[in-house]
Amino acid sequence: MKTIALALTLATATLSAGALAPMPAQADGGSLAIQLNPRNADEARALRLGLALYSVHQDVRTNGHVTQNGVNNAAGIAQRGRGSRAVIHQEGRGHNGTVTQRGRNHAHGLFQFGRGTEGHVVQRGRGRTGVTILYGW
Repeated sequence: MKTIALALTLATATLSAGALAPMPAQADGGSLAIQLNPRNADEARALRLGLALYSVHQDVRTNGHVTQNGVNNAAGIAQRGRGSRAVIHQEGRGHNGTVTQRGRNHAHGLFQFGRGTEGHVVQRGRGRTGVTILYGW
């Protein structure tokens, strides 16, 4: 439950500061998806800081980390290049999530809660940043 609060606090604090342009939330077929992408370098730095703080909180010491609390979850991280960070956090059951990073200096957090969500992120090039929050019921 602490991780849910941390993820939502990060998203809320960043959005209330006007730092990100969220895509519209979608609620179809028993799920909710929120995608946060920075519009400029300052927003990207703020989002990267949030992911770094999450990593410190989780005691992450590598460029890619998966945390799973629940059953029947599947997650994978593939990275080619230097300086990228990927985090997948799954709470609940039946989630499927991947983050694929090709290039350099990417950062993405995929947070899945509830049950049965599917999220796949691909970052190519250089310096892409984002957070995806999925909730299924």
